[in-house]
Amino acid sequence: MRQQIAQWQLPCQTTEELRTFSTHSNAILAGWWQYYGSFYPTEVWKVFRHLDLTLAWWAQRKYKPLRGHKRRSRRWLAKVSRRESELFVHWRLWYGTAR
Repeated sequence: MRQQIAQWQLPCQTTEELRTFSTHSNAILAGWWQYYGSFYPTEVWKVFRHLDLTLAWWAQRKYKPLRGHKRRSRRWLAKVSRRESELFVHWRLWYGTAR
């Protein structure tokens, strides 16, 4: 699963928006959660955490105020995930109405 996330090359796609990533990857993430989440939920959460770190890395490259600031980019992503929890499947599970 991490190899699949690496193949998406998210940090290199600085012209895209976060919503674009979510439309492309939500079906795959939902499938992972449906299949692997019932057997290995903690391992799937680790993969989702890896995806969030990759998205934070993408934000560092896209937005100048976040450039070079790992903690600041993670905080920015956490704010976005709470504000727009419908974007990604795992955000819905963590922050949204799916709880």
